[in-house]
Amino acid sequence: MGRPRKSLISLEATPYYHCVSRCVRRAFLCGRDERTGRCFEHRRQWIEDRLLELAEAFALDISWFMRMLNESIARQANREDGCTGRFWEGRFKSQALLDERALAACMAYVDLNPIRAKMADTPETSDHTSIQRRTSAARDGKQPHQLFPFAGSPREPMPIGLPFQLQDYLELVDWSGRCLREDKRGAIDEQLPPILDRMQINPRHWLYLNRNFESRFKSLVGAAHSVRSVCEQLGKRWAHGVRDCERYLSPLITS
Repeated sequence: MGRPRKSLISLEATPYYHCVSRCVRRAFLCGRDERTGRCFEHRRQWIEDRLLELAEAFALDISWFMRMLNESIARQANREDGCTGRFWEGRFKSQALLDERALAACMAYVDLNPIRAKMADTPETSDHTSIQRRTSAARDGKQPHQLFPFAGSPREPMPIGLPFQLQDYLELVDWSGRCLREDKRGAIDEQLPPILDRMQINPRHWLYLNRNFESRFKSLVGAAHSVRSVCEQLGKRWAHGVRDCERYLSPLITS
């Protein structure tokens, strides 16, 4: 039985969440329906516009945010499809990102979606992604005002913003995208981005996360000790996926 959202969210533990909704009744959100030949790619713009609109009004109120997002897209899609009824599954999936490793892995996983799907060759040509907006703004030495800014290092005092340097993140995603596009699965370039060392992430584990982040983890994502700590705060006896957190997101042990 699913637990109520308020029992799964701890504002003290993390301000970052990855939320996912899935379609029902063979509905197409985006892409091309090979059965009917219809193309739904224009709906990507619907989603991007609505996300940016809601980001101006919401801080951290996940259920209402997802309701306002999903209801709007469902109405547009049903109107276009000439039908009524459910467009989304009943509950959306949310993953709490407990530390900077989980945050970086999730952001890169989402930004690299078009590359994994072979819809784009590079991050800067990946339409409807935050990495494309950030790359475009970075050419002028800026950050896009509609997106949460990169503000600094997770190990130093910093203003409000994502706990990385913008250049580090752009370099990390660019490197990850090149590895994901290589012919030999799992091949790793010797020129590893320094941010992987600072976050103490095994590069092979990083590339695995870039392909499997959403499927490997459930509601809590981060280093194993972070997951266990939040379980205590939420009154949970166990977190599904904690062993994967131990393997893929806990700091490297150096001798």
